[in-house]
Amino acid sequence: MAEEQQGIRINKFLSEAGVCSRREADRMLKSGRVTVSGAPAQTGQRILPGDEVCVDGKIVSKEKEEIYLAFYKPKGLVCTTADSENGEQVCNVVDYIDYPKRIYPVGRLDQASEGLLLLTNQGDVMEKILRSRYGHEKEYFVKVDRPISDETLKLLSKGVPILDTVTKPCKIWRESEDSFHIILTQGLNRQIRRMCEYVEYRVVHLRRDRVMNITLKGLKKGRYRKLTSTEIRLLKKQLGIPL
Repeated sequence: MAEEQQGIRINKFLSEAGVCSRREADRMLKSGRVTVSGAPAQTGQRILPGDEVCVDGKIVSKEKEEIYLAFYKPKGLVCTTADSENGEQVCNVVDYIDYPKRIYPVGRLDQASEGLLLLTNQGDVMEKILRSRYGHEKEYFVKVDRPISDETLKLLSKGVPILDTVTKPCKIWRESEDSFHIILTQGLNRQIRRMCEYVEYRVVHLRRDRVMNITLKGLKKGRYRKLTSTEIRLLKKQLGIPL
């Protein structure tokens, strides 16, 4: 009752409505994409009963159904809900799937990469999967432009400097002379490509095969499926979210 009277912070409102994570909500607010009862929304603003919240001109209301999708993203799709990026028209993943209810991608998989992408309308789930401090695993298959040595793979597994930091130690195992699998517990921008660039290799193929307990198994490229109840229960258990 007290929270209703005082209202809730707008980033929490958008997260609970399944629009996006709280961090993404703050970015939306700064870019002027959110309004409250017709006026531009402010960071930290509280939403009161009766307020009309809109994102990109569309009214936001909480969806009762919890939606969890696994999608095999092909190359070329952009992991955003916007129609343009950096001033250019893009084919975004949400429009491509054309799901009948509002969903948002959990994190990003760059345009040149393919593989598993989770989509949901549960903002708190997005938040907990994306935060690197939780150490949730993401597994990838990587092919580089020439044979890579065991010594180089070992170096990558120990951590290398990129983006003014050093990557966390990770698991790596060889697939072939020029390909390997890698499990990350952090999500720096274009991390795998930058790691390979550091050791003077170029990634020619990158596919995400797993996010926590969810895998690509059984999914065809460009198709999606709903997570099973068993997958959702395990996912929530790992995230510490009450069932």
